[in-house]
Amino acid sequence: GKSAAVAKVMDVQLAIDFLRYMAGWATKIEGSTVETSMPLMPNDQFHGFVRREAVGVVGAIVAWNFPLLLACWKLGPALATGCTVVLKPADETPLTALKLAELIEEAGYPAGVFNVITGTGLNAGAALSRHPGVDKLTFTGSTEVGKLIGKAAMDNMTRVTLELGGKSPTIVMPDANLQEAAAGAATAIFFNQGQVCCAGSRLYVHRKHFDNVVADIAGIANGMKLGSGLDPSVQMGPLISAKQQDRVTGYIELGRELGATIACGGEGFGPGYFVKPTVIVDVDQRHRLVQEEIFGPVLVAMPFDDLDEVIGMANDNPYGLGASIWSNDLGAVHRMIPRIKSGSVWVNCHSALDPALPFGGYKMSGVGREMGAAAIEHYTELKSVLIKL
Repeated sequence: GKSAAVAKVMDVQLAIDFLRYMAGWATKIEGSTVETSMPLMPNDQFHGFVRREAVGVVGAIVAWNFPLLLACWKLGPALATGCTVVLKPADETPLTALKLAELIEEAGYPAGVFNVITGTGLNAGAALSRHPGVDKLTFTGSTEVGKLIGKAAMDNMTRVTLELGGKSPTIVMPDANLQEAAAGAATAIFFNQGQVCCAGSRLYVHRKHFDNVVADIAGIANGMKLGSGLDPSVQMGPLISAKQQDRVTGYIELGRELGATIACGGEGFGPGYFVKPTVIVDVDQRHRLVQEEIFGPVLVAMPFDDLDEVIGMANDNPYGLGASIWSNDLGAVHRMIPRIKSGSVWVNCHSALDPALPFGGYKMSGVGREMGAAAIEHYTELKSVLIKL
């Protein structure tokens, strides 16, 4: 269901940009020398240094929403540090991984450096997670599956990086450019049909602007063209599967049952696994719609009155992957950023990713970081060396 146009300009292009960035790290991985202090051997001289070495065999398991890009997020730092990779793509989207393997073979990489195994998570993914020959596991996907992979990894003390789910808040402050904020909030949740781990799925708007911002987002949602991802004029395609469509519409029905108001959308339709872009209001902060990841084009919107209140609401969630603040008050923004428990904070934008900036989450959103210099640390081991002279 992904838009072919979006796949070309985002999935493919961002994968290229990231690989180019990571290629630069191959010649910049450094150790360090240490001035030693050995109080038990005061009359001897020593030379101490630290090496950074490849962790070894990397087992990589990726989700289906950005299959090529996520694979390259694992592949780039692994190759830059000298590791080999066994990639298990999502069983819904194996073809990009297999094509990537063909391209790597064509580029002349030695056999065995990059390997792809296809299959279900229950079989292929579980076998890779518990394999004693794997030195590091890196996973992008749901928190539920990430917990299982983390537990399996601990049996062999396999190093692990987990980039998991999210329920990211979008905060519109009273001084924000409201038109820009509404358009940004709509993109934050409806891009890629809402099938984005850091999608802005919780909207908090200052009470005096709440109705107007929600109305603007609903207007954008109602005006979106839905259809085939192969049609370049389409703004939203279908969800990936009937299972995902049922999951998303199930959450919407739960909202109705508990008295929430559907401001726009609120239904699935076919043929195809479509869900109309949906905005839900009159929902309590503790509601499952606010607390749980839906992974579809569903936005829950709530008003707030002051800065302390909205910080508390933003942090009142098991996840902590991303957050955005829409404001032109630089002082308020800088006061907010340290208080938000999230791996990324965007200001006047959302889900803006740069290869040089680490990406990952607090709390249930995972362990470790993708991208940036931090990724190099996760694909290497440190070795301390002490030489008596």
